[in-house]
Order: sequence, then structure tokens, then C-alpha cells
Amino acid sequence: MPKKNKYSLGEKLSKATFDLLELLIAASFHQKETKIAYLDRANVKLDLLKILIRLAEDIKALPTKKYLYLEELLQEIGKMLGGWIRSIR
Repeated sequence: MPKKNKYSLGEKLSKATFDLLELLIAASFHQKETKIAYLDRANVKLDLLKILIRLAEDIKALPTKKYLYLEELLQEIGKMLGGWIRSIR
């Protein structure tokens, strides 16, 4: 894969990570009625992050060991986010 494509994948990963963080922080400051919209968007962003991480590993831009570690962290974040969403609904 060309270097510029790896760079753009890295940029997308960074943006998705910061977007997820921003949505989670915003959700923590909103009332129950509006919080769920932020959490749903955060859930979508988390799914995007998982796909981008998998893609990075597939194209060998990310070592398998690091991929497995990140995937485990993302799974744990997903469990916490899912619990937060269930507690509101």
C-alpha cells in the first residue's frame, strides 16, 4: 500500500478516536433525554474505529500483536458503552 494511503488511514483513525472521545464527553454533560443521541453516535464511531483498526492490520500498517491489544481495548469500551446505553433506555 502506498505511503500516502497509510498516512490517510492514520489520520482517519486519529479523527475517529477524537470524535469518539468528544461524543462521550458531550454525553456525560447532557440530560437523559438528549444523552442517548450522543451515545448512539459514539457507538457508531466505535464501530468505525474497529473497522479502521482491522483494515490497518490487514494492510500490515499495524502489527498483529498491537492489533489484538487494541481490539481487546475496543471490545471493553464497547461493553461499557453498551451498558451505559442500556442503563438509559
